[in-house]
Amino acid sequence: MSENNTDISSETVKSALLSLVVESWRFTRVYLRLISKLDAGEQNRFVSQYRYFQKQMEDKLGDVGYQLVNIEGHPFDSGTAATAININDFLSEDSLIVDQMIEPIIMSDTGSIAKMGTVLLRKVGE
Repeated sequence: MSENNTDISSETVKSALLSLVVESWRFTRVYLRLISKLDAGEQNRFVSQYRYFQKQMEDKLGDVGYQLVNIEGHPFDSGTAATAININDFLSEDSLIVDQMIEPIIMSDTGSIAKMGTVLLRKVGE
């Protein structure tokens, strides 16, 4: 790394930030699955820590003009800001909803897409 931090481009910083956010988001998903295996008495403390971390991440991301967007349970169409990894499992006339976010959508405060999400789909009613 350069001794002069001003040599780092804003695009490099943005890319690093968005990657860190996505990896943090993935980690929190694993953390929640782990918590679900604990007894109810232990779950409360760890859920509180999760909520605190999530709030901090969202607040800090908001401070630099970005927000996480989770579209689980929402209808999916070709204009959705996410790539569906199982889209080929369905017919074009199927009504689809987002069953699971694999990676979150990250939007800028101007409404532009900073990072597309990745999702798993399912048919409505399944």
